[in-house]
Amino acid sequence: MALANSKIMPTLPAADMERAKKYYREKLGFTPVKEMPEGVFYESGATSFMLFPSPNAGKCPTTYAGWEVNGIEATVADLKAKGVVFEEYDTPSYMTVNGIATMGSVKAAWFKDSEGNILAISQM
Repeated sequence: MALANSKIMPTLPAADMERAKKYYREKLGFTPVKEMPEGVFYESGATSFMLFPSPNAGKCPTTYAGWEVNGIEATVADLKAKGVVFEEYDTPSYMTVNGIATMGSVKAAWFKDSEGNILAISQM
């Protein structure tokens, strides 16, 4: 079976699994579908992702995973109301305004989870 025909499952490191599970539940609205010593599994649309215990959480300076949404402004506002803090960037390629960068027809916003992992939302 070709990988291109398979679902992808991001795996996100968590230094403190209880703190991470609380963040994903309270801030992002996810409920675990399966928990085991190796990690906690969540469904997101037609895909899934896993939080796993690791001392390396938050050490990657790039985006770990992202969600494509319709209406990024409303999504950012909803997440901000739940306490999610969005990153602000001013780079040669893009600049965020109120947490959202516009790059042609694409809009994106980035935030860190409780473990310091960078996550993104985008509107194509």
